[in-house]
Formats: sequence, structure tokens, C-alpha cells
Amino acid sequence: MSTAPSTTTDEAPPPATTPAPSPSRWAPLRPLVLRLHFYAGVLVAPFLLVAAVTGFLYAGSFQAEKLVYAHELTVARVGDTELPISDQVDAARKAHPEGTVSAIRPAPEADATTRVLLSGVKGVDPDHSLAVFVDPYTGEVRGALEQYGSSGALPLRTWIDEFHRDLHLGETGRLYSELAASWLWVIAGGGLVLWFSRRRALRKVRGTSGRRRTLGLHGTIGVWAAAGFLFLSATGLTWSTYAGANIDELRTSLGQATPSVSAAAGGEHAGHGAAASTGAGEHGVGLDKVLAAARAEGLGNPVEIVPPADADSAYVVSQIQRSWPEKQDSVAVDPASGEVTDVLRFDDYPLLAKLTRWGIDLHTGNLFGLVNQIALMLLALALILLIVWGYRMWWQRGRGSAFGRPIPRGAWQQVPPLFLVPAVAVVAVVGYFVPLLGITLAAFVVVDVVLGEIAHRRARSSTAAG
Repeated sequence: MSTAPSTTTDEAPPPATTPAPSPSRWAPLRPLVLRLHFYAGVLVAPFLLVAAVTGFLYAGSFQAEKLVYAHELTVARVGDTELPISDQVDAARKAHPEGTVSAIRPAPEADATTRVLLSGVKGVDPDHSLAVFVDPYTGEVRGALEQYGSSGALPLRTWIDEFHRDLHLGETGRLYSELAASWLWVIAGGGLVLWFSRRRALRKVRGTSGRRRTLGLHGTIGVWAAAGFLFLSATGLTWSTYAGANIDELRTSLGQATPSVSAAAGGEHAGHGAAASTGAGEHGVGLDKVLAAARAEGLGNPVEIVPPADADSAYVVSQIQRSWPEKQDSVAVDPASGEVTDVLRFDDYPLLAKLTRWGIDLHTGNLFGLVNQIALMLLALALILLIVWGYRMWWQRGRGSAFGRPIPRGAWQQVPPLFLVPAVAVVAVVGYFVPLLGITLAAFVVVDVVLGEIAHRRARSSTAAG
């Protein structure tokens, strides 16, 4: 939430005629939180700034994508009758015979195109697909673009998404975003403690100037945005590299993992469908009968059809609507008989699986559409302002052209054991499950201890020499 909190120098002493306020219950803890908030903010703020700027761009990329790729995403004219899905896939394969059909997304709306996704296409990232856009009324191929992820991100949004996630540096780059998410909730929580432990008279913005005004703006915006920061931190960690793996392991141990429909082809005819495969991604009974079987089970648009992976697999048809209300039901359809062999309803997901799905979609701006995306942009803007104000406060606390002195050491010595011992235990547990937080916090402590020891020895040497 904040990057450079206040110090006691911001709090002007009360007039002599005013009795001193009674000590707050946070008083013993405040110096330690102040020091942690300051150092975490100063050192982690650059990572948070990059995450905020790229997150702002990503939230806006959904609407930009609709404008940039309007020709591919929409039809020239809405017709009366759509062609069979198999004919639409054939049209895509005639225009792009390379690769193999990995999925088909029928047109979700009257004016939208159908996407035929091809994998193994030369020149396309192995983790991406080539999306061929087909007019469902005429079979006209409107274009082809590289697509990434389950949300169907096209090149513009994909580039911004990868920049936000890993700075285009691959798995190594993902450490930056996990580090930012790991510390954001700590900084936000510390800022809340500091703000509400301050005397009410010192929280105002009106009638103040200089550092006091910067602090007031910083704290006020931070308090209003804190809940959003805590949410972004928690949801961001759910699909991070290390903390995300720990969260998945915990969910699995609790029986709360995200389920998936069984893709095994059922019955004595298992495996026969693959023998009837065509180059257009059709197996056995074909795409049209498979889609009809899924519709009969109540799977409305938008859906994705995934052809069988091998001779022993079934078609999988899944709803892919990430906006509210979520549509995530899925079915498996035997390619030989066209019968539904397995059904999975989103209503049957474990609670944590549902919360994870909702949290990720809210974090990425899918859940509530444009309103969601605007809210994310405002949160990103708030974080950028807080970082700028935080560094400005640090500068204003200094003299001339230098930053102010760091918060003094020894704050932990003022914390009663009743608070300190449980706090250390909690930090150890959290540091284990959120390793980048634990490792960097341990590094901060080691460096601080070493610098303190050096300063102590220098002071002792100067005293001895004197």
C-alpha cells in the first residue's frame, strides 16, 4: 500500500496545555511495522511499479483488442442460418492446411466469427495456437491470428499479458511478479496498521503542506485501495510459480482441487472413433453430432470443442464463459456412438475451486467485464500514485538534495514477547508457503544485522580511539 511511511517527526507535539494522549495498544508494535513498511516499500516498490503499469495496460487491452481485431472477430453481415460446424472447420483447413485442429470455438454471438484453433503450426509459439476466424454464415475465412490461453488472448493482449507476468523473460522473469504479489499484502497490511494507529488529527489532508500533505494523500488513498491490493496479492499468488504450487498442493490435500471431466471414451467401442479421423479434426460421429449432444446436456454458448487426443479418448466440450455468471460445465462425448460419457457441472466444483476460478477471473478483468477492467485500472493507478508519494515522502524527510535517513534499528526490542513470539511463528509459516517472501525477508534481516554490526564496531573503534 505504501512505500515510505511516516516517522515520529511528522507528528507535531501537542501544545503544553493539552494532556498527552493515552498510549495506543499498537504503540509497542508500531516502530517494528514502521521499519518493515519503510524497507519493504523502498526495496520492493520498483517491482510493484512495473506490475502496476503493466497491469494497467492489461486491463485496457480487452477493449483495445476488440478494436484492433474487429475484422477477424466479427462478421461482415449477420445471416439467417449458420453452416454446420464441420463445414466451417473444412473452410478453415482449406485456407490453412498446416498443423492439426486442437480445438473449435463456435461463434458465441450472432455477429461473431467461429475460431478454429490449430497447433503445431510452423512459426507459431508451441504454447500458442493459430486461430483461424471463419464467418459461420458464409464460410469466409476472415483472417488468422496467434492465440494464447484459455481466455483466447490475441497478439496485442498476449504481448501485454506476458510483459505483466514475466517481462518476456520466461520462467525466470516470473520471479518478479511473484515477488511483487508476495510483498503487496504485507506492505498494504502494514500501511493500514500505521494509518489507524496514528492520531486522528494527523490523518487529515486539508490545511496541510509539504511532507504532511504527501503523507495524508498517501495514507488516504492507500486505505481506500487496501482491500483491492490484498485481493490482487492473494489471487496473484494462486498461479505463481512457487507459492502457487504450494497452494495447489494444499488444495489437493484438502480435496479442493479443480476437477476435470473424464476424457476416456466409454463403452466397448472405445478407440473406434479415432480410426475415422479426418484432417479437419473430425473423429467418428463428427463435430456436429458431438456439439448437438453437448447442447442437449444444457451447454450453451460460449463453448470449446476439443477433439480426441488419441484412440482411447473422447471429445470434450466445455463452456468457456468467464464473465458472471460463470459457465464452466463440461461433457465428454464418445466419438464412436455420439453418446455423452461424463458430465461435470460447475455447481459441483469444491468451494475452493470455485473461489479460485472467480478470484482469477476477477483479477484478470473477465468476471464483470468493462466494470471489472475499469476497477483494475483504478487500482493500478492508485498503486502508482502511492509509490510516487512514498518516494517523495522519503525525499522530503531528507535535507537539501538527499533522501532521509532510514528508520532506526532496534524496533523489535520494543515489542513485548507476547506479541513478538507469535509474530515470528506466523512469519515462519507464511514464509514457508510464500517462499519469495520468506527468502527476501530473511535476506533483509541478514543484511540489516551485518550493517548493524559494522556500524557498532566502527562506533566502538571510534570510542576507543577517542
